[in-house]
Amino acid sequence: MQHPLLHKKAWVFDLDGTLTIAVHDFAHMRAALGMAPDADILATIAATSGAEQKRLLQQLDQLEAYYATRARAADGVQTLIPYLAKKGCTLGIFTRNNKAMTLLSLKAIGLEQFFTPAFIIGRDEAPHKPHPAGLNQLLKTWQMAACDAVMVGDFKFDLETGRAAQVTTVHVATDQRRWPELTDFCYESLTQMHAEIC
Repeated sequence: MQHPLLHKKAWVFDLDGTLTIAVHDFAHMRAALGMAPDADILATIAATSGAEQKRLLQQLDQLEAYYATRARAADGVQTLIPYLAKKGCTLGIFTRNNKAMTLLSLKAIGLEQFFTPAFIIGRDEAPHKPHPAGLNQLLKTWQMAACDAVMVGDFKFDLETGRAAQVTTVHVATDQRRWPELTDFCYESLTQMHAEIC
């Protein structure tokens, strides 16, 4: 019997910690931005306005550019993504990064040819996760039903986004945190997922 994920035509991935090994030092980023240790960076910036918001966004872009060029491919990504592309699946990314930083990261891990820039939704194209607008935007562009899609990510925000958009959720659990109430399928790596579905 075929694995249920094999029937999915649209695959949307988180970037950091899912397609790439997480290298962002968020504690350092918050400190550099003058934020509290537990602050949600994007929500905190959104709560500001005018020149202060512009300054914080420019500083965040600089910090993210530093990390984007140092991105490393997650375990299994360089076999899974070509496999899905060869099957004819439509591939997209929904990330809290901006598009330019996402493209830098994809280039760093050698996968930029598999993702059409128009199918990369960052914080400038839609409200950031866990709001599902970016995911719904991709499904509308692709003319895909939610039942044909899957959202793959390593964090609660990714799973909440998938649930809100009513698509199948896959948790790539690279640490001890689990959110079973938000997760349809859970794997320790993309390698494990690929081995199970192919």
